[in-house]
Amino acid sequence: MSKKTVLITGAGSGFGRETAFLLAKKGFDVIATTEIIAQVQTLKNEAHALGLTLQVEKLDITDENDRLRAAQWSIDVLINNAGISEGGAVVDLPEDKLRRQFEVNVFGTILLTQLFARQFIEKKQGKIVFISSVAGITTDPFAGAYSASKHALEGFAEALNTELQEFGVQVATVNPGPILTGFNDRMFESWTHWWPEDKLDTVFDYQEIAFPHEQFHPYQVSEVIARVVSGEITQYRNVVPEEIIEGTQQQMNEVWSRQVTEKASRHPLVQKAYEIDPETPNGR
Repeated sequence: MSKKTVLITGAGSGFGRETAFLLAKKGFDVIATTEIIAQVQTLKNEAHALGLTLQVEKLDITDENDRLRAAQWSIDVLINNAGISEGGAVVDLPEDKLRRQFEVNVFGTILLTQLFARQFIEKKQGKIVFISSVAGITTDPFAGAYSASKHALEGFAEALNTELQEFGVQVATVNPGPILTGFNDRMFESWTHWWPEDKLDTVFDYQEIAFPHEQFHPYQVSEVIARVVSGEITQYRNVVPEEIIEGTQQQMNEVWSRQVTEKASRHPLVQKAYEIDPETPNGR
């Protein structure tokens, strides 16, 4: 059986980079893509230092020319990993940051997926893996924009799963929880890049809050992604790490019995955001 070719977006850092390396070690032909051209040589050098061969390309998923160029590559698996996070309360988020969140995480991702989905339909085989998030099925304070973009991605993934079934195209999601890569903590620092006027009249004091969860080691995520790609894992939804699955399901179910708030009080997760230190690891 010939080796499968995997395209992964957002491979310049984090889950994307580690997954690209792991899949290359497992014998896949990997096309690792980065948002900006400056990341290409760095990723090539890192792969070379590990004795790995990657095809490294620049692919900004919000750039139509980049998407059309990428669509010329023949692949077997698309891993939609590229994404950004904009932190801030819904009431405080500047419009440009809100729009950018959806341009990358939703529109760029789906427009690229459309192109490869047609390739897979023609071949009557292929796999699309969305690196979503637990934030795509639950929501935390100060991460509403990011969570909403991932909820939107989950909706598209669900639709694709049913629409592409008759063509032999597989769809799966990987939903990382609080993972200590720096991604979550940088989300809670993104307010520092707002225009000065956007910082003047905020409801919340962003100098005082942090990501309100203890975080797990990141190695587990790339392992699960690789197993989904290889077919070793056949579940549609894959929450990582396993320790948070039960709590996540409880949080999802709580919505069905939740009552409308009648008394003004600070939500426990909002309070925790004020109390916890950035980059707090989970002891388990």
